[in-house]
Amino acid sequence: MKKRIFLVIGLISIMLFLSGCTQVKQPITAESTGFWNEYIVYPLSWFIVKVAETFGGSFGLSIILVTIIVRLAILPLMIKQTKSSKAMQALQPEMAALKEKYSSKDQKTQQKLQQETMQLFQKHGVNPLAGCFPLVIQMPVLIGFYHAISRTREIAEHSFLWFDLGSPDPFYILPLVAGATTFIQQKMMMAGTANQNPQMAMMLWMMPIMIIVFAINFPAALSLYWVVGNLFMIVQTYFIKGPDLKATATGNAGGAKK
Repeated sequence: MKKRIFLVIGLISIMLFLSGCTQVKQPITAESTGFWNEYIVYPLSWFIVKVAETFGGSFGLSIILVTIIVRLAILPLMIKQTKSSKAMQALQPEMAALKEKYSSKDQKTQQKLQQETMQLFQKHGVNPLAGCFPLVIQMPVLIGFYHAISRTREIAEHSFLWFDLGSPDPFYILPLVAGATTFIQQKMMMAGTANQNPQMAMMLWMMPIMIIVFAINFPAALSLYWVVGNLFMIVQTYFIKGPDLKATATGNAGGAKK
């Protein structure tokens, strides 16, 4: 069931991305047509421009502030997703026991496994799809924000700190910070599980490397967005998963002493 859920999320995410990726090099304006442009990308682009005008035309500061505002707006969804994931994780021992009990691959046994698994969810008031819907809702917003930054012409015409927003960071500082913060954020999210899952452990290293490679070639505005978003996620994860992170750190320290 879990694999099917992630498959559905992956397919939806790919569809959402592809719905706009063909226009990623086309500037976004009030005349842009299509649901994706009119109701997601352009409103976010308009918001970035208006915030920049409020702060003296600083698009770098606008990207920082709008990123934080967008992250705050979807924070309740992130909290709900985290709580659902923790509830599912707490049921893993009982689910593993059911799989062992009904290990036979014949159809009747597998049907019985599904029935008892659903009864287990109902008993503990857990909805296996509850953690998926918040993610599905977030994806269009975050991908739309990415498009808004890359397709707003005014952004590419301005600079911020030491870099031009429309060109890659000449000193590679933003790409390296983006990669490092991606690693830290993922490490916190995977606390206590990466060591048990080789695929997750591999992603822990692959994602930061990919982000660095992309950020080296992409406009610095996008790198800035990634850095701010990652920093927000690090703080958010610390407060949401604080007790779990401390327990994991204590466990790792105890294992090291042994």
